[in-house]
Amino acid sequence: MNLKDLFIDFFESKGHVHIPSGPVVPENDNTVLFNTAGMQPLVPYLKGKEHPLGKRLCNYQKCIRTTDLEEVGDSYHHTFFEMLGSWSLGDYFKKEAIIWSYEFLTEVLNIPALKLAITYFAGNEIAPKDVESYKIWRSLGIPDERIVALVEDNWWPNLELPGLCGPDTEMFYWRSNDPVPKKFDPKDSRWVEIWNDVFMQYDHLEDGTIKELSNKNVDTGMGFERVTAILEGTDDNYTSSIFIDVINKIEEISNKKYKGNERYMRIIADHIRTAVFIAADYAGIKPSNVGQGYILRRLIRRAIRFAKELGIDLNSDFEKEIALIIISKYEKYYSEVKDNKLVVLEVLKQEKNKFVKTLEKGLKEFEKVANKDIDGKTTFRLYDTFGFPIEFTSELAKERNLKVDTDGFKECFKAHQELSRTTSAGQFKGGLGGSGEMETKYHTTTHLLNAALKKVLGNDVHQRGSNITSERLRFDFSFDRKLTDEEKTEIENVVNKWIKEDLPINFEQLPKEEALKSGAECEFADRYPDIVTVYSISNISKEICRGPHVKSTKEIGSFKITKEEASAAGIRRIRAEIK
Repeated sequence: MNLKDLFIDFFESKGHVHIPSGPVVPENDNTVLFNTAGMQPLVPYLKGKEHPLGKRLCNYQKCIRTTDLEEVGDSYHHTFFEMLGSWSLGDYFKKEAIIWSYEFLTEVLNIPALKLAITYFAGNEIAPKDVESYKIWRSLGIPDERIVALVEDNWWPNLELPGLCGPDTEMFYWRSNDPVPKKFDPKDSRWVEIWNDVFMQYDHLEDGTIKELSNKNVDTGMGFERVTAILEGTDDNYTSSIFIDVINKIEEISNKKYKGNERYMRIIADHIRTAVFIAADYAGIKPSNVGQGYILRRLIRRAIRFAKELGIDLNSDFEKEIALIIISKYEKYYSEVKDNKLVVLEVLKQEKNKFVKTLEKGLKEFEKVANKDIDGKTTFRLYDTFGFPIEFTSELAKERNLKVDTDGFKECFKAHQELSRTTSAGQFKGGLGGSGEMETKYHTTTHLLNAALKKVLGNDVHQRGSNITSERLRFDFSFDRKLTDEEKTEIENVVNKWIKEDLPINFEQLPKEEALKSGAECEFADRYPDIVTVYSISNISKEICRGPHVKSTKEIGSFKITKEEASAAGIRRIRAEIK
């Protein structure tokens, strides 16, 4: 039986109710991108709110942590992981929690007591020593030599933070074929933490003192991946039953063995698994350059980079083959993985296709500049033109003992953000040094789209706003109904026809009044100075604008409308991409 099922069955036998996992994207907490611990979705109830299913709860919770993303590639780090947890909301306390933890480990999982060691809170000026937990462990037969009192490591969340807090007791397993030492040394890496019982016993007040709570809680947590590996006798989480079929598939796809390629294969397996869960979440996260979408993009692109290192054909459906194995493993436990299967596969495919087109060029560009430390402007160009997240470039640089100018990158990125903001307001600032190649192409494309809308829908159509990133354009225009499929196709065809005609983009500076009288279109004319720049594309488009623009329409590529929708009353919105 799967460890998750064993855990839930055990705690249900102790009167706990199995509650569903919270989503990976927090529903009511905008302070974090993802749920990072099993207790996170339960914070309101730990603070005193009554839970509809009672005071004893248990579950397996999906978690994502990206703070140590660069560590993924060793035998035990993961970005996505599962926490097995049980809770008492003002019901039982230390005695029951510790006894049940010990019972589950030794009687259900059959872990020899000889291989277990314990830590508990040693006490300090803030709170007394947790003698109660110590006595309970001794009563269960754990010898004194294998129980150690610590301070900072056994206080949750930490000794500085105000709010709910308390001591915890941690259980360690001897993960080695060496003889178990008589005395427990927490600094010996062969002792691995497998379970933690947190006792929310106090309220840490702003003045630094603590107050005993009348309503005490228990929060227990066990790492699914780590304990599964221990039970299966492997010191590599990626050779446990959780990952081995995924690793086998990567071996098959790459025609290489795991041994000697461990780091690359672990990263691919971990990152695609995490991407599956982010894309499957009901929050509808898509790859982007902000927030959860940025993490999703970074994970997929990092997996693709290491797939390339393994010699995997990036034009194959390798990501689909891996994702399908992951989906089949988890759909029994998480409904969204099953419900959003097609969404997940499409997200992976689309992001892979976007990145593959620029990856080769970007790596060649990196090679050109990799003879010295990478300056901010170059780092931003790799990000903006070739889709390399700064962390991606930093990782490439680190492999060659080069440094990256992150401050310089941030300055360029600020200019990029300013471009996006001013675009949405319908005004570009002159001489935008931070505008990238793709933004420039997209901006010229908005002029072609504006002209095409007038040609297909009539001259009463006028621009009402736009927003441009390096990935897409968004264009608002005045129109009182939904476009038909035929109209959208015709607009695409008109824009692509003009692109293929290799039309030159010319400009001239004129007094604003003269420019308007000449027929130049302008949104927010009052925001422009007395002398303006008029950009013309052959005889099809004439607009007052502050740039930036390509020199010829042929530089743009191909144009595709991805969505058409209502933006406001009498205003429609088109989203489009160029490739």
